[in-house]
Amino acid sequence: MPGEGALGVEDALRLLSEHEVRWVNLQFVDLVGFLRQVTVSTRLLDRSAFERGLGKLDGSSVRGFSDISESDLVLKPIPDTFAVVPWLEGTARFLNTIYSTGGAGRFPRDPRLALERAVDLAAREGYEAYMSAELEFFVFDALDVEVGDYSYSVTIYTEESSGRYPIAKKAAYYVTEPADVTHEFRVDLGNTLEESFRIPVEVTHHEVAAGGQIEVNVRYSDPLTAADRLVTVKYVARNVAAEHGFTAVFMPKPIPDDNGNGLHTHVSLWSGGRNVFYDPNDPYAELSETARHFIGGILEHARALAAITNPTVNSYRRLIPGYEAPVYLVWSKANRSAAIRVPFYHRGDERGRRIEFRSPDPTVNPYLAFAAIIAAGLDGVKRKLDPGDPVDENVYKMTPERRRQLGIRQLPRSLDEALDELESDNEWLKPVFGKEILETYIELKREEARKLAAHASPAEYAEYLLL
Repeated sequence: MPGEGALGVEDALRLLSEHEVRWVNLQFVDLVGFLRQVTVSTRLLDRSAFERGLGKLDGSSVRGFSDISESDLVLKPIPDTFAVVPWLEGTARFLNTIYSTGGAGRFPRDPRLALERAVDLAAREGYEAYMSAELEFFVFDALDVEVGDYSYSVTIYTEESSGRYPIAKKAAYYVTEPADVTHEFRVDLGNTLEESFRIPVEVTHHEVAAGGQIEVNVRYSDPLTAADRLVTVKYVARNVAAEHGFTAVFMPKPIPDDNGNGLHTHVSLWSGGRNVFYDPNDPYAELSETARHFIGGILEHARALAAITNPTVNSYRRLIPGYEAPVYLVWSKANRSAAIRVPFYHRGDERGRRIEFRSPDPTVNPYLAFAAIIAAGLDGVKRKLDPGDPVDENVYKMTPERRRQLGIRQLPRSLDEALDELESDNEWLKPVFGKEILETYIELKREEARKLAAHASPAEYAEYLLL
């Protein structure tokens, strides 16, 4: 099962010595999802550093963490996240958990704490969750961005759209080289993840959008490992892309008239070594009542959940009909217009029976997003929420009257609307987020939405200049 062969403290100390590491990047993710790090000498990394932590974090300099009057925080390296960083000589990295000082325990705004609580919540209900995510992103040849008081411009350079073998928009799925200019990068990324970071890559391919959109899938694991892996894949992708002369872009909708980037998130629950989402007697998709209730929980809370799984202003530029992004809150077997899809390739596949939540995007904080998905699903299991009948039609092509007839709801149309939903529907989330994370997260995201609302885009100038 996932998690076997995890590194312990002694393993990490031995590897630091064997690889002659001189510097260590202690990495962590803030509430919004930015990966941050502080670099320390290997001389500081002894058993005590792993057991007690290192007081090397100024929380007042991290947005949403601490006030300047109580800024000191402790970073405790996670041994199993050890990796020698191949593009930095003599340097390793660890992801970290964050603690308050003076023995006060976990820092309440550490986003990883929310996912730990979600895992514990599932365990108290008798379940182990397993997760994975399909990460989509672009690799552009170059990207020039200028934003100032009197200038707004973005220029994207991509050989796939204008080079020797140009690809039409929405026509790049599974293309081969030489039209696919990403192949060498994808192979290098996969090799680096597997050889340096011990992350098993299962699939990489070109995605639907032209301009260098790709997808990377890693093997499923427990939720904490899955979140650690997602953080790491984005970190490695940016650096390997830079070595290839690319710029990796994880924005949900960087190109107006082409498909955006999703983070299709797969979940299953297990108990006693058996997949409780699997029911071989179910004629529709071999899906158990527990799985249906889990789906019911996600659909029930999906509009509030969007504030966490689609956490940026740009997220809602992706969530529009016509670009394969799920907008409507329905579930189905193998229907990619549904917010929740049940992958169904083979009958009798207990290990593979799972659900795929298709609306999240790569700008998530994975610790918060995975925690919220688990919490919403478990609330559905606890309350035995009915997800309704599966919808096997293309929802995008339905008339508004047909959608109303079926009672189909839609995801929020903006970050502010999603935050309104989260403020009114969060009791299910409080056991895992706690007051500290929930209130601070909403405050940070409100501030982000207000800041971006003040900026006109070049498209608005083109549309409104002569009005």
